[in-house]
Amino acid sequence: MTTETGYLGVTPPISTAESNEREKEVTATLMEELRNQRTFETVEEARTREAVLGRVAALVKDFVYQVSLQRGLSEAAASAAGGKIFTFGSYRLGVHGPGSDIDTLCVVPKHVSREDFFDIFEGMLRDLEGSTDVAGVPEAYVPIIKTKISGIPLDFLMARLALSAIPDDLSLKDDNLLRNLDERCVRSLNGSRVNDEILRLVPNVQVYRDSLRCIKLWAQRRAIYSNVNGFFGGVAWAILVARICQLYPNAIAGAIVSRFFIIMYQWSWPQPVLLKQIEEGPLQVRVWNPKLYPADRSHRMPIITPAYPAMCATHNVAASTQMIVTEEFKKGADVVDRVIVGTASWSELFAKHDFFHKYRYYLQVVASTDDQELHIKWAGTVESRIRQLVMKLEYVDSLILAHPFIKGFEQVSHCISSEEVGQVAQGQISDAIGKRTKADMEATGGASANTVFSTTFYIGLLVEPKPIGSVGPRKLDISYPTREFTKLVKMWEKFDEARMGIVVRNIKSSGLPDYVFDEGERQPKQPLKRPKTAKGPGKSSNTSPDMPNKKRRLVSCSSL
Repeated sequence: MTTETGYLGVTPPISTAESNEREKEVTATLMEELRNQRTFETVEEARTREAVLGRVAALVKDFVYQVSLQRGLSEAAASAAGGKIFTFGSYRLGVHGPGSDIDTLCVVPKHVSREDFFDIFEGMLRDLEGSTDVAGVPEAYVPIIKTKISGIPLDFLMARLALSAIPDDLSLKDDNLLRNLDERCVRSLNGSRVNDEILRLVPNVQVYRDSLRCIKLWAQRRAIYSNVNGFFGGVAWAILVARICQLYPNAIAGAIVSRFFIIMYQWSWPQPVLLKQIEEGPLQVRVWNPKLYPADRSHRMPIITPAYPAMCATHNVAASTQMIVTEEFKKGADVVDRVIVGTASWSELFAKHDFFHKYRYYLQVVASTDDQELHIKWAGTVESRIRQLVMKLEYVDSLILAHPFIKGFEQVSHCISSEEVGQVAQGQISDAIGKRTKADMEATGGASANTVFSTTFYIGLLVEPKPIGSVGPRKLDISYPTREFTKLVKMWEKFDEARMGIVVRNIKSSGLPDYVFDEGERQPKQPLKRPKTAKGPGKSSNTSPDMPNKKRRLVSCSSL
């Protein structure tokens, strides 16, 4: 599809040329590598997804029916009230892989409230056969219920329209559907509306899907795929790839991927990435506008959603994460350049990140509770605040950047004493605790109250090299950021000091636990030996920040 200008996008294409033979060759090898990397789901899993979605669609209608009866509607009116699901995210875009979640929007009529969604629908999900790990997060920026049904992960959002009934043929394209909705409903609707608009604005949907599948895998492998932690989420990556497709409308996937890295590395941020001109509308809803809103002006790498009302998909990006993403664009461009000329293979692009080898110092953030369901919500709350800690750390003197890892590490520890419970809450899980199973506890008559659920998050710290000639221990005062962070997470309305723990502590790379590494990935620890010099015993001429040197130790002034 093209617009009145004769092209898609806010500027004319850079080139309308067809791809050459070399680009066709590298596209063929790219698709082969994507298959080798198992990015495509099996036919059986696809059928399971369709069956699950069928069950969910029926459940949403039943939910609306039950609430309608509670509101006093007649049997006929309750049956006609409807309720409909819309998928969005990777599933809607056609780029999902094995184990991917299905983002699902539940559209309900005006007499069904958000409280009903979390009180009644969440309960119906718990009772659904084959449903596990149900957890609602009503206070999230976009309120959500997470679950698994028949092993398929689903994220449920809800939008209540100003309609008395939801017809089966409802389309979300009409902007007037946004009338009289609260901001949370508008945000929930936007996911589905944005995906539909992206697919409408790309010149070739199949080329777009192949290219996006590649970029998603690359971003995941390089650990920069996470909106909540200040990197880019799925929507942002989808928009970036769509923009490159607009600029090269007749190119195939290999060529799109090559140009993606070249253009994104050189992009003049904070110039926004747009798929179409931002539309003003008749509704009283906020549209992204840096001239009008100071908060919008502060966005470092603005990637703007194409559906009205336009929003920034990357408002979480901080100075540190911008530096990290830019560095990865450069590395990706270098690899793809070599792929094009035949001196590298696509597998190099998908090499695993080096996060746990990259820094000498790390922050460890440990969230712990005594209950599994409670822990899902508590760990999610802590994770959603990690970027606030990152932004506070950026103001610390002599800290170049704070690099958050994109996921937490979950552990279940069976403790036999209060001392062990305290150790786990501090992130110190001994071999004895780590190897102890639930069966071991039961065999010794251990109480279930001593089971601790913990999730540990990591932030890499890049510290400025110690100035030449300086003496004494290296001090990095992180007490204020960590204190403010713990205060922030404890402000959660459901926080219970007796049942929930939050600890922030700094560790050296040598102190990282084995579970953050793949099998065989960790290098054997070498005993540190002070190099011999002519300056006498105990003296070292080394000033390199990378060399082990007891004089250059990190002193955390944090009380945590």
